[in-house]
Amino acid sequence: MDFSFTDEQDLLRDTVGKFLADRYDLETSRAAAKTGAGWQPPIWRAFAEDLGILGATLPESAGGLGGGATELMIITEALGHALVIEPFVETVVLAGGLLQRTGGPQAAHLLERIALGNAVVAVAAEEPASAGTWHDVATTARRDGEHWVLDGAKIAVSAAPIATHLLVTARTSGDRRDTAGVSLFLLELSDATAGLTMEPLRTIDDRRAADLTLDGLRLPADALLGGEGQAWPALEHTVDVATAAIVSEAVGCLRRVLADTVAYTKQRQQFGQPIAGFQVLQHRMVDMYLEVEQAVAAQHLAMMKLDAGAEERARAVSAAKATVARAARFVGQSAVQLHGAMGMTEELAIGHYFKRLTAIEFQFGSRDRHLARYAGLTSTSR
Repeated sequence: MDFSFTDEQDLLRDTVGKFLADRYDLETSRAAAKTGAGWQPPIWRAFAEDLGILGATLPESAGGLGGGATELMIITEALGHALVIEPFVETVVLAGGLLQRTGGPQAAHLLERIALGNAVVAVAAEEPASAGTWHDVATTARRDGEHWVLDGAKIAVSAAPIATHLLVTARTSGDRRDTAGVSLFLLELSDATAGLTMEPLRTIDDRRAADLTLDGLRLPADALLGGEGQAWPALEHTVDVATAAIVSEAVGCLRRVLADTVAYTKQRQQFGQPIAGFQVLQHRMVDMYLEVEQAVAAQHLAMMKLDAGAEERARAVSAAKATVARAARFVGQSAVQLHGAMGMTEELAIGHYFKRLTAIEFQFGSRDRHLARYAGLTSTSR
């Protein structure tokens, strides 16, 4: 099978890689994450104005370039390689995908703002008791005249503290775990006053997130995106695409971690010679290389199947996520071990990559959950 890129895709890869190498400094981004706003707004604007990657996979009708899965793979792998903390997957892939699939004037306008770099959108879907299952929604939405009233709680909403808008899942009908009855609402945070409490937090991988409490939050009637109670198909499809995107991001991280580890072992001296000469460490690095290559194959499979039927897409994405979760743990832990005590220091990049790989291992579902999903889909397809 031919995995070569077109000339335009090669140009995109080279342009994004050069921009990040020249302008995305790890020390500066960590400082922004730990002591500043949690991200770098000038970089975000440059993503839109200089690179155009915020609109690269959005439709042309929204000011985007209409790119597909290959463009998404190129961009997210480059972002992972540079350990970018700006909320590309949260805003462009997850929120952008939901806005495209629900449609309507408000969604179209917000997509245009995303492409221009004027909006950061977070998706509030995880709940305290949902265990990562997005159709397990206890948050409720009820009509009250010309308004919707939302009550419930959301946890670890990535990018919420820096977002301009929220997309919130809430149940308008059905039992708690039904896929039918889940609705999607748009909230502009500048308009949020009574009824929304946000408790910001910083995650282990230096991302900004927040726990949300919705207590009588009133939204206008047009805050509902798509049909009432019909959001699940859009949610399921979009989460698969976002999962494939972080699989690709993980591949970028894994490539960098492996390269840094090999380089370090060639420099580190022990018993008068580089430790890269020790056979046992060579074996470990070969195992790391094999895990990375399997992750790359899984990445390509997931991206190739994003436009396939729902079951075929879901199987490929879950297989990829399970493969990458295993690779993230093995390669990350091995890299830290081979670096010795320095592997977990703030000064070396390797510790920061390890934290991000650890977070990716569980983002959008753990390895066990995706193995179970794959097994279930495989048995039902026979």
